[in-house]
Amino acid sequence: MQGVPGGSDPAPRPSRRAFSPEFKLAVLTEYENAPHGEKAAVLRREGLYSSHLIEWARARDAGALTGGGEKTSPASWPRKTAEQVELEKLRRQNEKLQADLKKTRMALDIMGKAHALLEELSESADNDPPPSRS
Repeated sequence: MQGVPGGSDPAPRPSRRAFSPEFKLAVLTEYENAPHGEKAAVLRREGLYSSHLIEWARARDAGALTGGGEKTSPASWPRKTAEQVELEKLRRQNEKLQADLKKTRMALDIMGKAHALLEELSESADNDPPPSRS
């Protein structure tokens, strides 16, 4: 290597973390059972990305995380019915709309308080005598 005396890298190369099937299943279960809005906290605490859990869920569904049992092919996975797919879509949409409604209500509350404050300031300015010029 150029620029480094002795030619060796001063920092050792980081090693890739390895996760046991038990850990993967435990984190997946905790993540899937976490209420909406708290799922990211599980990821942050464990130092994981959502892509990890997507990959682990696929492996679990394929039977790869069960501890050496038979793996099933994607063709044998249980398929969701059109109603189940629509229900999941509607639930996600409902969660998003509820979050938007909460934000809107908070914004309206803030606007109402700001309006009341401005009215109060305006009234006190109207009641104050104008400054005299010397």
